[in-house]
Amino acid sequence: MTDGLFIAFEGGDGAGKSTQVRLLADALGALGREVVVTRQPGGTPLGAAIRDLVLHGDHVSPRAEALLFAADKAHHVDQLIRPAMGRGAVVVTDRYTDSSVAYQGSGRDLGAVEVHDLQMWAVDSLVPDLTVIVDVPSEEGRRRRGEVHDRLESEGDTFHDTVRQHFLAMAQGAPERYLVVDGTASPEAIHEAVLGRLVASGLVEVGSP
Repeated sequence: MTDGLFIAFEGGDGAGKSTQVRLLADALGALGREVVVTRQPGGTPLGAAIRDLVLHGDHVSPRAEALLFAADKAHHVDQLIRPAMGRGAVVVTDRYTDSSVAYQGSGRDLGAVEVHDLQMWAVDSLVPDLTVIVDVPSEEGRRRRGEVHDRLESEGDTFHDTVRQHFLAMAQGAPERYLVVDGTASPEAIHEAVLGRLVASGLVEVGSP
């Protein structure tokens, strides 16, 4: 397979997305694919600056927060994701547009439709071939996070419950493009479910680069 592929991992803070990104990247690399691992915000130098500003700086108003995350994704897609896919690479990202829709649109109550439209304009309508929702209850995510590391993590359980439910609603609305996995299962079991879905859908051929 030489076509580019785009896979996103989504879910609440502490769900275990980073572990799954690493496991999938290793598995696809072993199959001979070029794999580009990234995250949002922060996958480019500009994105890293935006990440530091929004997550670790002083207070940012909700609308400004949504616009800054959209700017990060616009630059990220243009400078990293589309070029990588154009040369046949697999791009695996920790968060993408659905996080903005869930966190700013639903969690911040800015309007999921409005934030979705803003995100789609920013990324020129590029959507992942598969989005994996790693689902954990908000209290489990809080337990795993332990020490609070950024502004969004510091939000209360009501905020994180709202975000979680919106992720699940998005997946329910487009099951052909989403896979919901139980984030309380073992990392190995989750990885097998993700790889199995990619193989079953024809996006990955096991044993062939």
